[in-house]
Amino acid sequence: MKKLAVFLSYAFHPLLMATYGCLILFFGLTDSIYFLFTPLRLKLILTLTIFSFTLLLPALNLLMLHKLNFVSSLKIEKRTERTFPYIMTSMCYFGLFYMIYDFNVWPALKLLIFGGAVCILLTSVINLWWQISAHMMGIGGVIGILVAISHFLQIPMLTEISIAICIAGFIGFARLFLRSHTPSQVYVGFLFGFVLQFCLFFMAQTFIFL
Repeated sequence: MKKLAVFLSYAFHPLLMATYGCLILFFGLTDSIYFLFTPLRLKLILTLTIFSFTLLLPALNLLMLHKLNFVSSLKIEKRTERTFPYIMTSMCYFGLFYMIYDFNVWPALKLLIFGGAVCILLTSVINLWWQISAHMMGIGGVIGILVAISHFLQIPMLTEISIAICIAGFIGFARLFLRSHTPSQVYVGFLFGFVLQFCLFFMAQTFIFL
């Protein structure tokens, strides 16, 4: 059971959530404008770019911090060591958002990146006093995006949202089983990610077409 919990924690690591969100938009929602009206080459380029900025760069930064003894472990299990890596990760997200801001790509993708940046930055502030689950924040944000797109674009996505909720349940179980977080940290992390991403889409939908 422990091996399963560890596998789930790695497979659905917070740094992978932006890439998963991009893959869902471009390849999972087969009846959506994102799947039908985005050229395959552009889909692949954007997915690889997002993967590089939201996983590879933050992972490289974390490795450097570990080598310089700023963090004692690559898992950064100590709350006091998480703030600076969180801030650096959010800067990678903001940098990516700035880079694609003027690109002719769907605003939903830009909101996904911007929302992730804001979530991580706010988490770094909260982490000064209290630790919330970044894993649950990430999957909560993805579900918030799916619900927002389904609602505002009137796309039936019950299956996709249900699967994502089930995955969130497995992730929450894994974090609790490994004793990485308390139940309150898991619940707050999920709600934080979900509400923030959904609210960003809610505010944006009056000004732009998602």
